[in-house]
Amino acid sequence: MKRKLSFTSLFLAVISFSAFGQQYSVLIKGGHVIDPKNNINAIMDVALNGDTVKSVAKNIDPKLAIQVVNAKMDQTYSNGPNALPPDGFTLRTGVTTVVDAGCAGWKSFPDFKKQTIDISKTRVLALLNIVGEGMRGGTYEQNIADMDPQNTARVAKENTDHVVGIKLAHFNGHDWTPTDKAVEAGKLANVPVMIDFGGSTPTLSIEELFLKHLRPGDIFTHCFGQLSSREPILDITTGKIKPFVHEARKRGILFDVGYGGISFAFSQAIPAIKSGFYPNTISTDIHTGSMNNAMKDMLNVMSKFLAMGMDLQSVIKASTWAPAQAIQREQLGSLTVGGVADVAVLRLLKGNFNMNDTGVFGFFDYTGTKITGKEKLECEATIRAGKVVYDLNGITTPIIAPKKINTKL
Repeated sequence: MKRKLSFTSLFLAVISFSAFGQQYSVLIKGGHVIDPKNNINAIMDVALNGDTVKSVAKNIDPKLAIQVVNAKMDQTYSNGPNALPPDGFTLRTGVTTVVDAGCAGWKSFPDFKKQTIDISKTRVLALLNIVGEGMRGGTYEQNIADMDPQNTARVAKENTDHVVGIKLAHFNGHDWTPTDKAVEAGKLANVPVMIDFGGSTPTLSIEELFLKHLRPGDIFTHCFGQLSSREPILDITTGKIKPFVHEARKRGILFDVGYGGISFAFSQAIPAIKSGFYPNTISTDIHTGSMNNAMKDMLNVMSKFLAMGMDLQSVIKASTWAPAQAIQREQLGSLTVGGVADVAVLRLLKGNFNMNDTGVFGFFDYTGTKITGKEKLECEATIRAGKVVYDLNGITTPIIAPKKINTKL
C-alpha cells in the first residue's frame, strides 16, 4: 500500500517568542503542501510561531522549533437532539473552522454565541437564519412573519467577527417571499446568502432563483440533491447539467455540496463531475442523522469526490481556499506566511487497507447507490491557532509542548 501525506488548511491555517535558538513553536516537516491560494503543490516544511504561519519552505531546520510534527511517511439543528458540539467532530477530521448553517436567527444568536461559539476550540462562524427563532423546525421555520430582514441584518452587522452570511432553510411553499427577505437582509448587511429550499409542489424554479433573485456570490447549497420537492441542477432524462446552471455560474452563483442526510445523490453528482461540473465548495451538513449514515464526516465526503474523478488539488481547493473566499474570510483557508496557523495533516490512503480482496474503498449515498475508489483521506494531525489539538499516531515531538519557554530577547 502506498501512503501519502497532504497538508491542507481546511477552511478550517500563540504566543510570539524567540527561545534560545528556537524561532518556531511548531514545525511540520516533510509533508506534501497543497495550498491553492499560493499555488503550492510540493513537498515542503511549514513553520508556525504561535497562531501565525512564519515560513513555508524546504528543509527548515527542526532544531529551530519547540515541537516538530513529522508529516513524512514511507512511500511517499438549534438546541435539538440532532445538533452537535463542534469539537467532538471537527478536529479529528482536520477541520478547524465550521460555519453553522442557520441554527440561530437574530433572536437566538446571543444564546448560540454563548453556548457554542465562545466555548469551542473549533473556530465557529455562522450564517444567520432569516427566521428570527432560527432552525427550530415545524411551524417556526414556515413563519414568514418572523422573517425580519432589518433585525437580521442588524445582528449580522453587530457580530461581524462571527456572522458571515444569511441562510434560508427548510421553507415549504411555492413562495418567493422568504428568498427575497433573505436576500434583502444580505444586501443590508453586505454578506452572502445561502439558499436551502425545503421544497414545494410545484417546485420553485431554480432558473428563476439563480437569474432573478440571487446575486453574484450568493450560494445554492445541496447542489447535488435529487428530491421530488426540489428541482435538481442536472436533467435526469439527459444526464446533463441544465444550460441555465452554467449561465448562473458565469453570473457568480456558487454551488455548494452541503452533504447531509438526504441532500446528496450520486445520480446527480457522478454525471456532473464526469462532465467537468465541479462544486465551488465541498461541505457537510453534519448532524446525528448524516454522520451515522452515508455522509459520515468531511474527509469521507472529500474522498467521495476523489472516487468520482475529481482531482486531489481541486478537492482541497473546494474544501479550503474556495470556502474562505465564499464567506469573505480570506485570511483563512491557506498557508500564507503571516496568516492564521490552522493546518490539517492528511494521509492519502491508497489501495487495499486491510479491507477486502478488491483493494478498494466503498462509498454509498442515502439511496443505497454504492461506488468504489482506490483512495481515501485520513487525518493524521490537526493544528488550531498554532497548537497541536489532534494527533492520531503520535507524529509530534515532543507530544506535549513545554508550558514554559525561556526566552532571550
